Amino acid sequence: MAANTDRRRINAPSGGTSAPVFAKPVKEYGYLQSLRPNRTRGPDELRKTFLQTGVVPSASGSAYLEVPTTTTSSQPSLIPPTSSLKIAASIQGPKPLPRSAPFSPTLVLTTTVKFAPFATRYRRGYIRDSAERDLGVHLETALRGVIIGERWPKSGVEVVITILEGDEDTWWGDSKAEGGAGSGWGLLNVLAGCITVASAAIMDAGIDCVDMVAGGVAAITGDGQKVLDPCPAEHQDIVAACAVGYLASRDEITELWLKGEVGADPDTLIEGATHAAMGSVSVLREVLLENIETKTKAAKEGSKRKLEDVEMTG
Repeated sequence: MAANTDRRRINAPSGGTSAPVFAKPVKEYGYLQSLRPNRTRGPDELRKTFLQTGVVPSASGSAYLEVPTTTTSSQPSLIPPTSSLKIAASIQGPKPLPRSAPFSPTLVLTTTVKFAPFATRYRRGYIRDSAERDLGVHLETALRGVIIGERWPKSGVEVVITILEGDEDTWWGDSKAEGGAGSGWGLLNVLAGCITVASAAIMDAGIDCVDMVAGGVAAITGDGQKVLDPCPAEHQDIVAACAVGYLASRDEITELWLKGEVGADPDTLIEGATHAAMGSVSVLREVLLENIETKTKAAKEGSKRKLEDVEMTG
């Protein structure tokens, strides 16, 4: 009855309870190594990519890129073995420069790359650090050779990249053992994703370009094997990596970032990165065709609606 209920304490559940079962501590070396992810893809096989434009209605152009993780650990664990790549891009402009700005005969390009505070395993600050500024410089270099800036004198455009989730530099077990110090391999994948999603956003904004630029990454492991689209958490012995911004139809490279012990023959690594970029080019082409079909259909519907309004008023 209600009179027997004690309102001063939390009542026990009506049904029976079972004792909690705790996971094994990660301090055990053998158990920790059993959680290490392994690459199940082939050396030349790329991860699937999701790309969509028009995600920010208030921007001149926008795009969203997601590269999901493909690794599943053989042992059950509450911590995901690898991270996915999620990047959003928005275009502001082209718009006239302020009166106080000096005269520019070409389009002034500004790029801003920022990690969300929750983008990586270790929380990021709200102020841009050196890694984010370096990514912005590399992205600006990749896009500057693509946009036809002579068609917008005295104008500026801003490319804003927000990284919602970025590839980790190492596996979380190694980073914990090393005190959280990463090797920086994940930044190459982030740069390639920024180049691809920025190119899609520029296409959505209708800015004239000489070609579509796409990003690609290749790496060399400790045994000398070349792998395309590497996930740093799946490889413990990466010795060198390369990220490029590639123009497929013109066969040109607008951005090149080499890292690690490249050796005397970097051409093999660069060639692998361009092959990885070709996979992103195919995704960009499909998105471009879908974007054109959507805008054409909307224009036809708008003209048909105007014609019906004219006939009704007439």
